Amino acid sequence: MNALLSAGKYLFALPFLIFGAFHFMNADAMSGMVPLPGGAIWVYLTGLGLIAAAISIFIGKMDKLATFLLGAMLIIFVLALHLKGAMAGDQAATSGLLKDLALAGASWLYAGHIAKDNAVIG
Repeated sequence: MNALLSAGKYLFALPFLIFGAFHFMNADAMSGMVPLPGGAIWVYLTGLGLIAAAISIFIGKMDKLATFLLGAMLIIFVLALHLKGAMAGDQAATSGLLKDLALAGASWLYAGHIAKDNAVIG
């Protein structure tokens, strides 16, 4: 059972690695969702952040800081990308909001209870 539970950190990190790769593969299409000028740049930066967080979780280095920042980025996604559509009744926006909200909570749970590297934040 412990071996199965230990696999959880990898199952948690893998989607972020894939989401990050999608940001690089589809930056032009995704840039239209960004409510800031220079949308493609923000897509690349967030993709890099997702990949960096996944790698940090995989190797266990700076994982507390990475998962704290990952959760903060996901909350920003909730507020900046999904909230308006969810409030308008868009089911896809609501699904994105709930997904990112759940992943933000899981990221902060990881930072608070699972992360081993307290090098930056204790």
